Amino acid sequence: MENENIEADDHLPETSQYQIKQKANYSPNNPPWNFIAALGIWVLSVLLILGLPVVFLTPYLVRNRIVPVPGEDMEAAILSDPMAVAVALGGTFLAHALTMIAAWVVVTKFRKESFTKMLGWKWGGFKMWHGALILVAVYAFALGMANLLGSYENDMMKLLKSSRMAVYLVAILATFSAPLVEEVVYRGVLYSAFQKTLGVAASVVLVTVIFALVHVPQYYPDAATIISILVLSLVITLIRVKTDNLLPCIVFHFVFNGIQSVLLILQPYLPKAVDPLQIEQAFFWYLR
Repeated sequence: MENENIEADDHLPETSQYQIKQKANYSPNNPPWNFIAALGIWVLSVLLILGLPVVFLTPYLVRNRIVPVPGEDMEAAILSDPMAVAVALGGTFLAHALTMIAAWVVVTKFRKESFTKMLGWKWGGFKMWHGALILVAVYAFALGMANLLGSYENDMMKLLKSSRMAVYLVAILATFSAPLVEEVVYRGVLYSAFQKTLGVAASVVLVTVIFALVHVPQYYPDAATIISILVLSLVITLIRVKTDNLLPCIVFHFVFNGIQSVLLILQPYLPKAVDPLQIEQAFFWYLR
């Protein structure tokens, strides 16, 4: 019987044998999704993060007749209403949730594969002290850029200054939602597909640049923040390359964002010399 099975396998078409072998070797560096599917998830994530806050916010603005007063723009009118800000951030949360669902469908092929196995849910040799050293280096670089190039008030700064409610909601999203969603999309779905098709070097460049570019409209012309985002994106992408796993990227992103969230929440109790809303321009980039 065993010999019959072997003979049967030998008579399988060459294409079928290749597909069976490829499926058995699925991994974070050989994912079951392709280049086009990865780009589709990325485009969807951008459209959701741009569109859902508007969809959520528009009925609220109409119902409450929120319009700009003479001399101010619509953004200022929205930021002056804490509940309007909360509604918009609710749209951001839904965008994150829907992006994760779409990514799960693509990564698992509708539950045919393991989500964690396909993305890499191991440490891959990454140690706590590795993360600590890299974290200090990234913070030092970002502070250096801010001191060298100066900083400009951006949309995130305005949002955080609008109310304490905004600070709390942004801190929750940035710490517990954004690291997971952004890493799954960029260093998970995108990088894995790019690496399989284009190789490591091209994939590192593409993922690093794409991640930074989607943040440029929000932070232009703040060159220090944009450069810091680019460097941080490169660092996290290289962690993915070195470990062959997504888990270290998510944890690093989580800790990075979490530190800033804690500083912002504690701001009223910190010495005046420590102003998280100023150093935010160098670091607090994680929500679009």
